[in-house]
Amino acid sequence: MTDIAKLGEFGLIDHLTKDIKPKNDSTVYGVGDDCAVLHYPDKEVLVTTDLLMEGVHFDLTYIDLQHLGYKSAMVNISDVFAMNGTPRQMTVSLALSKRFTVEDMEQFYSGLRMACDKWGVDIVGGDTTSSYTGLAISITCIGEGEKGRIVYRNGAKNTDLVCVTGDLGAAYMGLQLLEREKSVYYQQVAEARKKNDKKTLEELAHFQPDFAGKEYLLQRQLQTEARGDIIQKLREANILPTAMMDISDGLSSELIHICKQSGVGCRIFEKNIPIDYQTAVMAEELNMNVTTCALNGGEDYELLFTVPIGDHEKIQQIEGVKLIGHITEEKYGRVLVTRDGNEFDLKAQGWNPLEKAE
Repeated sequence: MTDIAKLGEFGLIDHLTKDIKPKNDSTVYGVGDDCAVLHYPDKEVLVTTDLLMEGVHFDLTYIDLQHLGYKSAMVNISDVFAMNGTPRQMTVSLALSKRFTVEDMEQFYSGLRMACDKWGVDIVGGDTTSSYTGLAISITCIGEGEKGRIVYRNGAKNTDLVCVTGDLGAAYMGLQLLEREKSVYYQQVAEARKKNDKKTLEELAHFQPDFAGKEYLLQRQLQTEARGDIIQKLREANILPTAMMDISDGLSSELIHICKQSGVGCRIFEKNIPIDYQTAVMAEELNMNVTTCALNGGEDYELLFTVPIGDHEKIQQIEGVKLIGHITEEKYGRVLVTRDGNEFDLKAQGWNPLEKAE
């Protein structure tokens, strides 16, 4: 293993980016100078930034650095798609503790580059520094959007249809599964240490949980996918959403964001919320309400969007999109209609990264 200090900051950046070649015409100059140089004639420029902290956003006990790099890139790329844009460039900044080696960062960058290559994104710069509290990742993604076709959160109108892509709750169930197995593992280690059971400790050092039948849940948690495929289908069908965002903190929270910013209400139907079979099975196993998980789980990175009612037939023909309700006047509130016909106010109970700090 190679100590990062042997390469130094610029040596590490050069090592990780030396063979990166620009793929986009808008990338005039990438890594290698004080700034990247970008050129966007006749386009609106979209910029999004995410900060991911070890112990808050990810746990290296159960996510390897390659998957972490992939996910870190995808959550930023997803934000650009959520504006109906096209991602083009990315900058990557890392704060590293001494436990990480050059080979570790190679793994991180391999995942990062896999995600960028999938959507044609150029890595054009970034920064590295030391950290005393674990790994910190700051990524900025830059994209382009056509004038007049950028989609904001504030454009939903009364009678618009509410749509989601894919299925919901699986990423959250994957997290619950990983957390459960981690808890069981550390409990077994603690008991073995208490008894000074060296044989059991040696066996636990090679312990691998049995995730058979739950692979999809793990994939949804560890290998996030941005839904650029749906954006392309919407463009091909000539459908321009009136409002859109990606589902990072939970369907309920995101829908409330759209309603508040658009000055509207909504009615969504529990029976229409798309849920995968593995999600339902895992929720039952953990004695959790699967609809609550789908509404509030977060990290699905599916798209939530509204379209004019006139696009109803077009939307129904797009595979991977589910109609879950409609927009109403604000005075009618934000309502979930259950399978048995009861109505409840939607509440923003999704993940809040600042909650513990309050």
